[in-house]
Amino acid sequence: MKLDPLTFVDQRVGAARPVRKALDYIFPDHWSFLLGEIALYAFVVLIGSGTFLALFFEPSSATTTLEGETVSHAYASAIRLSSDVPAGLLMRQTHHWAADVFLVAIVLHLLRVFFTGAFRRPRELTYLSGVLLLGLAMFEGFLGYSLLDDLLSGMGLAIAYGVAMSIPLIGGDVSSLLWGGEFPGGPEFASRLFIAHVFLLPAVMATLIAGHLLTIVRTHHSQFPGPLRTNANVVGLRTWPAYALRSLGLLLATAAILIALGGLIQINPIWQWGPYEPYYGTNGAQPDWYLGWLIGALRLMPPLEIVIAGKTVVPNPFFGGVLFPTAIFGFLFAWPWFEQRRGATARHLLDRPRDNPRRTAIGAAVFALVSIVFLAGSADRLFLSSGVPYETQIWLFRIAVIVVPPLVYALTKRACRELRDRV
Repeated sequence: MKLDPLTFVDQRVGAARPVRKALDYIFPDHWSFLLGEIALYAFVVLIGSGTFLALFFEPSSATTTLEGETVSHAYASAIRLSSDVPAGLLMRQTHHWAADVFLVAIVLHLLRVFFTGAFRRPRELTYLSGVLLLGLAMFEGFLGYSLLDDLLSGMGLAIAYGVAMSIPLIGGDVSSLLWGGEFPGGPEFASRLFIAHVFLLPAVMATLIAGHLLTIVRTHHSQFPGPLRTNANVVGLRTWPAYALRSLGLLLATAAILIALGGLIQINPIWQWGPYEPYYGTNGAQPDWYLGWLIGALRLMPPLEIVIAGKTVVPNPFFGGVLFPTAIFGFLFAWPWFEQRRGATARHLLDRPRDNPRRTAIGAAVFALVSIVFLAGSADRLFLSSGVPYETQIWLFRIAVIVVPPLVYALTKRACRELRDRV
């Protein structure tokens, strides 16, 4: 008796109904929804390329000799991976590009969700998991390029150590615990970075992504207003065959572009930076883009410290390195409940930014603030390209941080009201 494989499986596990339900799931058809998918597929490329790199990288701060110079095993293995391992440089650069694109896609996706009100009840958990994923992705990226023990990673870790030390009351204990002693850390510090970057954070992020997707399916996708679209339905493409095939094409296109970037465009050439030494410094080494706003916050903060009874209770790096990012992420986490307290109701239909002038104006003002701080993070590079003195730039950015966000708020709110009332 010939038995169809699907029928065989269904008779034993009852899979027909959930499979049919999954195949009939409707996805809204709008280009902005692809931003989240690009982030997902960049994460897939990160896992694949990262697995390859982990096979050849040696996370050790013990010293060895590389072309007559004493360097760490971590730096030496990264150089050999880039020059001796077949496809090693391609994989390393693809991995780095995928990390940057992953974060770009998350940020753009988050902006779309915020300005269209896609975080409203019952989608708060979906939104919160996305914000948390953004924070973890930034931390994961920082740990990734910190592994290599080149000049860039060493300078970044030195800044991170100073920020950790600035946490009031517990900073010294926290930094000593994480680094295994004073900077640059104990012999086990490199292994800790490797374990966190390769095992712990990817597992947490994969779990968050799975939960994020599950809550989307449970609450169904939101959608933009249009013909036949209501708060009780979703109009778009069925999972199979239309959406699945298009999604597969996007996966292949994302992977192809990232591999092409890895093969054609140089990124993080550690042989140019050289190995890290505490007495080295250069303006040529810049962190990845997603950390620019944190560097800018540290640079813009005036020389303020809280001193009580002759003891520094809150050191200066705390304000830019801890308080500022905490405030920004706190704003993102709290916003859905702020809107609910203002009377927002549950909806499946999304807003156009003009439909909610207050939310759009506040979001634009916060984005302007972060953008100015981000630009301040490249003040040294701007000095080299423009000749404007570094100190002058810092004061201009400080003034802009105070003046520009309120101006952006007022102009954005007025423009949204005029566009909304014109319809």
